[in-house]
This record gives sequence, structure tokens and C-alpha cells, in this order.
Amino acid sequence: MTRLLRLILAAAAVAAVGGFAGASQARNGGEHARSGALHATKECSQYFGRAGDYCTITWSSLNAIDPGMRVVYTSAAGAASLESDLVLDGPGNNSALGHVTLDFTTLSGVVTLSGGTGRFSGFHATVDVTYDAQAGLWRWDGTYRFTPPGHDLG
Repeated sequence: MTRLLRLILAAAAVAAVGGFAGASQARNGGEHARSGALHATKECSQYFGRAGDYCTITWSSLNAIDPGMRVVYTSAAGAASLESDLVLDGPGNNSALGHVTLDFTTLSGVVTLSGGTGRFSGFHATVDVTYDAQAGLWRWDGTYRFTPPGHDLG
């Protein structure tokens, strides 16, 4: 009987600790920073070098970036390069904000994304941009991280 009582008390203690951990996680929204590799492709049949032109995401390794999302460029391209802010425009209130530097001679550059709205709140990414002539697509290859609000990692 004493052994059974000890087992019940031990189980109750474990359940209490688990309950406190669960309450703490719920209080923090269960949010944790997450990060990883980011790969995406986009086609640019609607991009002509003008402010407001866009490319369309065709594939992404990250669920938050859906095929069909538009990458809208806020500035016009120069003769040899593009230096522009951009908006990764998602459905509803889900947009990421960023900046691109692209060299038309090498067909390569860098995109940085930092924050946004909706599911892109706390989103950060840095990707290398290259052109795949065989596929006729632009590739993004880099890393991302989501940092929950109030937990900025810098």
C-alpha cells in the first residue's frame, strides 16, 4: 500500500511540473524562434524594370511562402542593376518587407527580408539570388529565422 501511495504521489508531482511547464508555454504563446534553410524559385514574366512590377513565386521550401505570392519591386531598375525595396505580397495581411541588390551583368545578387505583417511578423531572411537559364527561373538560396514578438535576437 505504501508503495502504491508513493507511485501516486510521484505521478502527481510529475503532472504538476508538466502543468506548470504547459502554463508557462501557454503564457508565452508557445512561440519559439525557428530557423533553417530557405530555397525558392520565381518567374518574372511580369517584371519589366519599372517600379511596381513583380515576379511570382513558383516554389518555396518554406510553408509561409506560397506559390503565387508576388515579389513587388518599389523602385525602377537601372541600366546594369536593380537596387530596390520589395514586398513579398501574400494573401490577406501577410507580407514580408525587404531589399534587393541585383547585378544584371552577373545575374546575381542578394535579398534581405526583415519583418512584415501577419505570418511574416518577426521574419528575417538573407538569400543569394541567381538566374537558372535552363529553367528560366530565378533562385533564392539562403537562410531564414522567425523570432516571436518580444524575443528579438538582434
